[in-house]
Amino acid sequence: MTTRAVVRLAVADDAEAVATVRAIVAPYKVMSAAATRHLITVQSPKERFLPLVADREGEIVAWASAGINVWTSQPGQAHLSIYVHPDHRKQGIGSELAERLHQHLTEVGAVRVRSFVQPDGLEFARNLGYDGTRQMHFAGLDLTAHLPEQPETPAGIELVALDSVDPRTAYTADTIASLDEPSDSPLDSVDYDQWLEEVWNSPSVDRSLSVGAMAGEEMAAFTVVETAGDRMWSGMTGTVPAYRGTGLAKLVKSVALRRAAAAGITSAYTSNDDENGPMLAVNNWLGYRRVQTELGLLKTL
Repeated sequence: MTTRAVVRLAVADDAEAVATVRAIVAPYKVMSAAATRHLITVQSPKERFLPLVADREGEIVAWASAGINVWTSQPGQAHLSIYVHPDHRKQGIGSELAERLHQHLTEVGAVRVRSFVQPDGLEFARNLGYDGTRQMHFAGLDLTAHLPEQPETPAGIELVALDSVDPRTAYTADTIASLDEPSDSPLDSVDYDQWLEEVWNSPSVDRSLSVGAMAGEEMAAFTVVETAGDRMWSGMTGTVPAYRGTGLAKLVKSVALRRAAAAGITSAYTSNDDENGPMLAVNNWLGYRRVQTELGLLKTL
């Protein structure tokens, strides 16, 4: 007789096992154990973040989390994600996790929740009351293969590693570039201290490989590199509006990929909303090939 999995609060020591489950369910989402520990333990109280695991006789077989999106001016916006190991599906684990998370979000004042699911999870999500709004494309790149020729650096632009930049400069560029990022809620209320703790100081971010394009004292464009072993994830690539159309996103990402390859990174992954045509074009030019499309869904609580 199979022992029933027990749903409980995730703790820091679960990070390694949670990272393993995530890698099995979605290998194209790069997140190290250190970054997972950071996710579990470092959150703003306003997020009301709830991390859960399903534990079966000491083995973590599922991970789920939910919280309030505090980076938008729209009140009551929330996020939810569930990862169940393929060998432990169809046993009610996902349903129990969803019920616990929805109850929590309702209690903390959420009015709408967003989740991304793989195509084989669409029916499960629809049965929970979710409806589709958008597509998120995930793509991978073999860094041991040939990369296209690096674009020339425009006059007046200096390329720098982000470990040499004042974080406030990077924060300004990030928040400006993110204002029109395709999303169900605008990213228009990003607190600096929280950004510093959750993004800039994340153990997954390698600022020596991340690249900024400086126009004097202003950061015109940037790309953030997150690593896990010999794999990397493009955390965010952005260009402030005044410098768009000048090829800077292509340039900084091209430079970052070369630096990552030289540092021993063998594979790179990224994601783009279906509406983000310019970045999809950049990634296609760089040689990224699509490995999965997830469906962005919304549920009103």
